[in-house]
Amino acid sequence: MTEALFGGIGKWLLGLFEAAGEFAFMIRSTAMWLMRGDIEWDQVTVQVMRIGVESLPVSAMTSFFTGMVLALQSGSTSKHFFNEPLFVGTVVSFAIVMELGPVMTSLVVAGRAGAAIAAELGTMKVTEQIDALYTLGTDPNRYLVIPRVLAFLLALPFLVVVSDFTGIAGGYVVASIKFHIPGNVYWHDIIDNMELKHFWHGYVKTYVFASAISFISCYKGVTTRGGAEGVGKATTSAVVLSMVSVLILDYFATAVLVALGIT
Repeated sequence: MTEALFGGIGKWLLGLFEAAGEFAFMIRSTAMWLMRGDIEWDQVTVQVMRIGVESLPVSAMTSFFTGMVLALQSGSTSKHFFNEPLFVGTVVSFAIVMELGPVMTSLVVAGRAGAAIAAELGTMKVTEQIDALYTLGTDPNRYLVIPRVLAFLLALPFLVVVSDFTGIAGGYVVASIKFHIPGNVYWHDIIDNMELKHFWHGYVKTYVFASAISFISCYKGVTTRGGAEGVGKATTSAVVLSMVSVLILDYFATAVLVALGIT
């Protein structure tokens, strides 16, 4: 019983260290190709369209309704305690721009684009298309990983900016219709209290999230095993790990930014 227990733990640790080594090697190879500047820009453009443009409607809609919920909750709470819906614009804008905009958008894109990348690369792996690239003396990281990583780094910040605006607009709809707050009051709350550093606080984190989602999705795709069933498992694992990584990295990125005074 004890031998089986320790044997299972040892096997799990070996698998974990092996996966960590493969993941680190993929990052190293990607960094080397990026430093050489030999990039397939046509593929980057295609991936930007898939990741950014096709994800725009769902990310904007998610942020819009998130802003509506924030306005409803903050307005109702302040009205309960102060008999007036106070600082609704400030609460909505700070919550969206600094936290919920980057995090919610990253989660949505991880579930949509991250899953698509893992499934696509996983299918190429199990059908031996990636092995064929190795046979031809070509590094798959150059043609498959780098375009997707760069596309995430280009598309996700853009999506977050759009989500910030749509989220604040959603808050304005609820503030004006539900609580009858004049538009000039709502927008002046935002202009008077928000500074550029508050925007940068959320915007900088999108690059951290984009790197994590893209590398995890690509890694899970290119290491897929087990045929069609393996593709499904790799896709699910990529989405789960990406979402968990976003939430974990959000804390550490926020802690670093707060320490630097960007808050």
